[in-house]
Amino acid sequence: MTSRPTWKRFALRWLLWLLVAALALQVFFLLRIASMVWLDPVSTTFQRSEAWRLAQQDGELRWAQQWVPYAAISPHLKRAVIASEDAGFATHFGVDWQAMQAAWDRNLRRQAAAQARGRTPRLVGGSTITQQLAKNLLLSGERTLLRKGQELVLSKMLELLLSKERILEIYLNSVEWGEGIFGAEAAAQHYFRKPAARLSAHEAARLAVLLPAPKRFQRQFRSGFIDQRSATVLARMRDVQLP
Repeated sequence: MTSRPTWKRFALRWLLWLLVAALALQVFFLLRIASMVWLDPVSTTFQRSEAWRLAQQDGELRWAQQWVPYAAISPHLKRAVIASEDAGFATHFGVDWQAMQAAWDRNLRRQAAAQARGRTPRLVGGSTITQQLAKNLLLSGERTLLRKGQELVLSKMLELLLSKERILEIYLNSVEWGEGIFGAEAAAQHYFRKPAARLSAHEAARLAVLLPAPKRFQRQFRSGFIDQRSATVLARMRDVQLP
């Protein structure tokens, strides 16, 4: 007479299935990223999520995007985005641990100060361009340790399979630059009525300043705050190393 499976065997089976599912998901992500060596992604998870949100909110699809090759994007914009978002982009392997630690320390100080005043703190990120791309391409917007861990794994995959130039090309063509505005070409046309290839250094710096909070900063595009921030980015651009 065979004995019934114990709860330990049952738990081990479920654990095995979870491990197999997790491994299958990583293989899927790996193959998806590998395909981007040759194929431009049609859309990202973040773009689809935003399109659905806007469609529910306004009853219409608002999605401005036009893919352009790396050579058709102004070098000024490439330098401005790196200067603003990830100064060590050309040298790190997907993750800048020092920047993450610095962001963690700043957020702890902001949380303490905000709690003392009874306010909600505005947190800052320490993610690299590669990490931002990994999150926008394939992950949800939720903030959990599990999602952050997956983001780190995907960042390593991106760096392993794609060149720095290709990572930056995909990022610049898919990143959000305002409500329903995705990619460098759509941003250049929306804000300056010109193609991304013809952006000046000053124009590129203004666009780069929007990236941390594009929906909020979009409303302040002609403000003194954006003038000040873009001047800082402009000064940093001369030291940027392009891939």
